[in-house]
Order: sequence, then C-alpha cells, then structure tokens
Amino acid sequence: MPDKTLQVEKIVDVRFSEVDSMGIVWHGNYALYFEDARELFGQTYHLEYLHMYEMGFYAPLVELKFNYKKVVRYQDRIKVRCTFRNTDAAKIIFDYEIRNAETDEVMVTGHTVQVFLDHEYNLTWQVPDFFKKWKEMNGIRS
Repeated sequence: MPDKTLQVEKIVDVRFSEVDSMGIVWHGNYALYFEDARELFGQTYHLEYLHMYEMGFYAPLVELKFNYKKVVRYQDRIKVRCTFRNTDAAKIIFDYEIRNAETDEVMVTGHTVQVFLDHEYNLTWQVPDFFKKWKEMNGIRS
C-alpha cells in the first residue's frame, strides 16, 4: 500500500520588501517561503520544531535546492506547496512547488533535507522513536 500523501499549501502575497530593483523576488526569499510552508506543515501534522526539541532533537537543514522556472514579481499571489517525502534514513525531506495562484503556472520547485541532532549536536544515524511514531500515526511506512 502506498504512503499517504502529507501536504500543505500556503498562499503568499509577494510584498515590495521581498523583491529586488527589477521587481523580481530576491532569491533568498524563496528559502523563507519554503520555511513558512514547513512551519504550516508542522502545525497541520503535529511535527513542530518545539516538539522535536522537547523530544531531544534539533532538525537543521543540510540541503536546500531551488529550480527557477518563471519569474515571480511584486504583487504576485503565489501558492507554496510543501509535500513530505518519505525515506528510511534519519532525515526529513520536503518537496516544494511554488505556483502562481491566478494562472496555476509552476514558478519554482525545490526540496529541503533536514537531519536529526541531539542536544549535544551529535548527528543521529538512527530514526528517532518519536519520528517513527509520527510516521505511523500519519499513515507513512517506516
């Protein structure tokens, strides 16, 4: 049986402060759009950063990738979709798609990879128990 698809979508109105002198979204803001969608994912599916911390872990990003397809401009309304990608490794992987909310055109795609560190900043090679339970509760195979 395939894994359940866990996904959220966040609507963002591109603000003036997010664009460069050409009126195009400055590249660094895509990381913020991805993070906003990850936070919404955490709230929706109960995988918040503070919960991970309480379980004894940090989950820093170790990979962040963007693929630019079309220009996003000031005053565009975009949909940022964040989808959980399952892996057997001790990692959290998300795939992203940013679409123009009016035309549904794909503007940007990307992904992030997070790992687990204990509170002494040691990399955890085994999937933490809380994450195994989280997967099980959400219909994801371990």
